[in-house]
Amino acid sequence: MSSKPRKRSRPAPDGHAAPDDTVTDKNLADCSFTITVVPEPKPSDRNGPKSKKRKHDKSEKDSNERFQMQNAIFHPEGKFKTGQCLNLYYAVHPSKQWLDMTRYNSFILNGVKYYIEDFVRVAAGTTMERQNSMPAGANKVDKKEDYWVARILEVRASDEHHVYARVYWMYWPEELPLGTLDGKRRIAGRQPYHGQHELIASNHMDIINVVSVEMRVNVRHWIESNDEDVQESLYWRQAFNCRTSELSSIALVCKCKTPSNPDKTLVGCSNKTCEEWMHYDCLLDDVLIRVYDRLGTDIPYKSAIKEETKKDTEDELKERTKGDLRYGLLSPSVEAEDRKSPVIANREIKDQILLKQGDDESSKDTESSTMAPTNPSDKSSKSALTKPGECKKSSKKPWERLFKAMLKLEYGPTAWEVTDLREGVEGGEKKWMEPVYCLLCNTLIE
Repeated sequence: MSSKPRKRSRPAPDGHAAPDDTVTDKNLADCSFTITVVPEPKPSDRNGPKSKKRKHDKSEKDSNERFQMQNAIFHPEGKFKTGQCLNLYYAVHPSKQWLDMTRYNSFILNGVKYYIEDFVRVAAGTTMERQNSMPAGANKVDKKEDYWVARILEVRASDEHHVYARVYWMYWPEELPLGTLDGKRRIAGRQPYHGQHELIASNHMDIINVVSVEMRVNVRHWIESNDEDVQESLYWRQAFNCRTSELSSIALVCKCKTPSNPDKTLVGCSNKTCEEWMHYDCLLDDVLIRVYDRLGTDIPYKSAIKEETKKDTEDELKERTKGDLRYGLLSPSVEAEDRKSPVIANREIKDQILLKQGDDESSKDTESSTMAPTNPSDKSSKSALTKPGECKKSSKKPWERLFKAMLKLEYGPTAWEVTDLREGVEGGEKKWMEPVYCLLCNTLIE
């Protein structure tokens, strides 16, 4: 797919391919073979022309050498919009030298044996130059730009000094080229749903000299429908078809219908008829919008907690209103008939919340941190209330710098601990609890 000894080109940050001369040949392992992708042949041509005459034997052999087919080895859970699979028809140049070499199931490099279908780490074009410039004893820090990941398809060699591997490249999300079709969108580079350790399988084929192989790596296929599958090392879930510049589809979650990033927390609905996963950020925006709609910029939060004590006399107890609450989470701006907030008190959790914790989020309490404003606003609170689970689609977040929230999971029902960051608001409480509602079915998440 290129004429360079190391044929893979890495796109620039904006998604455009880097110039061919950005990597010098002196830093690359020598390889004179190139791959050309050919159009899918007609069924009548796939087995070559048939002839009973011996004089046509040579032309038949030449026809068979024009192209070969690589069956798909990656089978993503999603589908391609164009309906095409990852099968690839290709030709190797120079064809005769490649086919004259002996095929092997494995090769040994620096005492390590590598097999067909192994995932391997391949030194990128600038890796050797950077390593040679490092002072003696310096510790090497692995970076994505220092290496590529490939899967071995075939091994051929003429002797122990000339060993080559035909490979499929795995892409880093940053390498997706400009104009890649992702569902209905044309994209380039890393997307918000791509995880830190995520790779993208592809049918981008090359031939490399095996001396550029650094080590074997473990790359797992992540099946998104398996909720218990946690990714802690390199993995792939999407595939890139280099013929159509298209990504396979990916599971959509939450009310916003966007993919999930495995490094970020997902919260599952406890309603057995729903059980949908939701983005933490979407739930956070939902609760803080509700709080902002009730309190605005200047209304203090006051809870209605009335608790009996042993000092109360019998007469005082009789005078109390029967409808008083022992515990309450009510804002003064909400009428009694609109009370939807449940009583939150210490008790055993009967239904455990469904939670997918991201790899980089070790704490059970997840917080949205914001800064308090320097000058409070004089605007009054909004009169319209946002219904639980009704997520307002707006690029602006009016609650920013006014409130923050942390998801509490340890004690009692799942709830948000809301902190009031507003300055100049007199009276009221600065911390209280708010319930968590499913964004799709509006059910209280236990």
